[in-house]
Amino acid sequence: MALATTVVLLLAVVAGCGSGDVPGDAGRIDAELVADLAPGDARAVGEAVNTFGFELFNEVAGGTRENTVTSPLSMSVLLAMLLAGAGGETSAEIGKVLHLQNPRDVRVSALLRELADTDDVTLAVANSLWADEGRPFEKDYLDFLERAFGATLDERDLGSPDVVKEIDKWASDNTEGRIDRIAEDLGLPNADAVLVLLNAVYFLGDWKTQFDPANTRPAPFTGVGDVPTMHLSGEKFGYAERDGFRMLRLPYGEDGRYGMEIMLPDENVPPKEMTAASWRAAVDSLTEETIDELTLPKFELRWKAELVEPLRRLGITAAFDPAKADFHPMSPQAPWLSAVVQKTYIRVDEKGTEAAAVSGGTMATSALVGQREFRVDRPFTFTISDTRTGTILFLGSVTDPRS
Repeated sequence: MALATTVVLLLAVVAGCGSGDVPGDAGRIDAELVADLAPGDARAVGEAVNTFGFELFNEVAGGTRENTVTSPLSMSVLLAMLLAGAGGETSAEIGKVLHLQNPRDVRVSALLRELADTDDVTLAVANSLWADEGRPFEKDYLDFLERAFGATLDERDLGSPDVVKEIDKWASDNTEGRIDRIAEDLGLPNADAVLVLLNAVYFLGDWKTQFDPANTRPAPFTGVGDVPTMHLSGEKFGYAERDGFRMLRLPYGEDGRYGMEIMLPDENVPPKEMTAASWRAAVDSLTEETIDELTLPKFELRWKAELVEPLRRLGITAAFDPAKADFHPMSPQAPWLSAVVQKTYIRVDEKGTEAAAVSGGTMATSALVGQREFRVDRPFTFTISDTRTGTILFLGSVTDPRS
C-alpha cells in the first residue's frame, strides 16, 4: 500500500444532549475485535488515560498562571495509534507513558465504543488517514487502524498546498467549526511527510440543572476583577471535601453519566499538584449535597501547545530521534515523530458546555462553614468525565475567565 509521513490525530469534544454515534463513522470499529473483552477492560484503559492525562497536564500547566485546557483522551488515542506502528525501544517508551503494555491494545477500541454508547449526550467520532502518494506502509498496520479505530484512508500529495485546505476542512467539519486549522501547526505542506492520522470527537451536553441567564451578573474573580458569573441556589450536586481542595460535579443530561468536575483549591492555600489517584479518590467520595449558593464564571477559552518537550520529559525520547525511532511496523521508510501539537476550545455558559480538541503528530522521513457555598471566584481546575468508564475527556485550569 502506498502512503506517506505526517501522523495527525484530531480529537474534538463538546457537551449537550443528543444521540451517541459509535466511533469510526457509524461504527466501523470491528465489533469482533472487542467481543471477548471483559466489562472492566474499557474502564481499565480509562484509568490509564487519566493517569497519563494528569502527568501531561502537570508538565504543561505546572507553575504557570495561564489558562490550560488539555484533552487526555485525544492525546492518548493519538499516541495509541502511533504505538500500534512502533517497535523496539520506541514502542516500549510510548507504551510506558500511556500505561499500556500491548502495542495494539484493543481495549482502547472498547473504550471508544463504550464512551459513545449514550443517548444522553451527543457524541460523534471520526478517524481518517491521509497518506502521501506513492509511499509504502505496512498493510497489517493500516488494517489494524481500520478495525480498531474505524480509520478511513485517503492518498494525497502531502507536499501540496491543496492538502492543507482539505485537512483543515476535515477538522472544521468534525468539530462544528470550533477548530478550523491544524495543518499549518503540523508543518504542512511538507514534502517529507508520509502519513497524517486524524481523529475527531464531537461531544455536546446541556447541564442537567441549567443556570438562569437572568441571574448572570458581574462578580469578582481573584486577580482579574469582575467577570460574568452564573448563579444557582438550593440545588443538589455531588460534593466532596479533600485535603487542600473541594470538588463539585455538575452533570450533563438526564442520567448525568457525563459531567464536569470542578476542583476549587482552599483559600490562601497553595494548590497541590493533582494526580489521577487524588482525582479518583475525590470522585469516589462525592455525595449529594444541597449547595445553598453556587457561582461559576462563564468562559470561552482557546489553547494550544507544542508537546514534544513535555512528552520527552515524560519518557518518550526515541520516537523523536531520527537515528533511534523504530516505526518499522508502520512503514519500511523508518519515519520519526517530528512534531506533536494539541489545540483545544471550551465554552461554559448557562446552558452547558462546548469543548473541542485537536491533537496532531507529524512524522518525517530521514506530543465551609455554616451555610454551604461553592463560589468559583478564583483560579480552578476542571475535568469533563464519564462515570461509566471513569475516563477524563478534558482536563484544564482557568486562571482568567476573560481570555
